[in-house]
Order: sequence, then structure tokens, then C-alpha cells
Amino acid sequence: MHTNNQHISQLLQRCNNGEQSAQFEIYKCYYKAMYNTALRILKDKFEAEDIMQESFLTAFLKLGTFRSKSKFGNGNVPFGAWLKRIVINKSLTQLKKNKRLEQWNENSLSMNLIDRTDESESDAFNTLKVEKILDAIKGLKSNYSVILSLSLIEGFDNEEIEKILQINNQLVRTTLSRAKKKLRSVLNVK
Repeated sequence: MHTNNQHISQLLQRCNNGEQSAQFEIYKCYYKAMYNTALRILKDKFEAEDIMQESFLTAFLKLGTFRSKSKFGNGNVPFGAWLKRIVINKSLTQLKKNKRLEQWNENSLSMNLIDRTDESESDAFNTLKVEKILDAIKGLKSNYSVILSLSLIEGFDNEEIEKILQINNQLVRTTLSRAKKKLRSVLNVK
């Protein structure tokens, strides 16, 4: 892992020097993962491809702003994580532009409807095939699909999702809980 990070760092230095071959190497390392991230959010192959390409272009143009050290002093920020954040933000912007992302409605929430999810719920999903779960997530309405993708697939915690989607933590927890409940019902998992 360390040598891979070293290799990526060397490629990024070469990219900063304007070497297109280094940019192509970076692209080859990350394009599949970034395409899949965009596809999970957008649910459209052509849009995902466009967003992925735009994200790489943005990353290469703004490479000077990438900081491998966390501003919170708690370790390194991998280039892939920074690039994925660009892909997610561009994908969400595209959804909003297409008006396919249901509005997050704080007024529709009431405190007594908030579901508290049990950490053992992942056991129910362990026996299912990954493809079946991913297909079920794709079939959910977009705000459920997006929040489940960010949480379960991309691994963001609630605070990160709150910042990405620009909604409050209560709304993240409630929407995530409802999305998981809907996913369980679609998959016939108790």
C-alpha cells in the first residue's frame, strides 16, 4: 500500500509539471472506481461517464489545491478520496440540475418518527448477493439511493453525509433509517 501511495504521489508531481502521460496513468488507476461511484448516484451510464470525465478534468485543473495532509492533523488524505469527493459533488449537482433528486424536506419530519437503527442490521444483509442489494438500491427513489450509496457503499459517516448533502444530522439519520427500512422491505429482509 505504501509503495502504491508513493507511486501515486510521484505521478501527481509529474501531473503538476504538466506531463500528460502521468495524467493518463492517474486516470487508469481511478477511472473504474470513479465511474462506478457516479453510476450509483446517477443511474445513467452516459451521465456517469460524462461526470467521471468532468471530475478528472476538474481534478487535474485544481491539482494545486489538493493537500495530501489532513487539515485536522489526523493523517493523510488519499488522492482517490479527494477525487471521489469531486465525483460525488458533481453527480449530486447533476441530479439537482435534472430535478431528479427529491428535495430533502425537514418540515416533513417529526421527532417521534425518527427510527433508531440497530447495528446488527448488517447481519441480515450479509446473506444476500451484492448484485441483488445494488440493484435494489438503484430501484429506490433517488434520495434513498443517494444516501444509501454514500453510507453503505462509499463508507461516509453521517457527519460527512451531512456536509456533502448540506442537510442537518437529524435529517441524515432519519432519511438513512427510512432508506434502510425500504431497502429491507424490497429485499424481503427482516
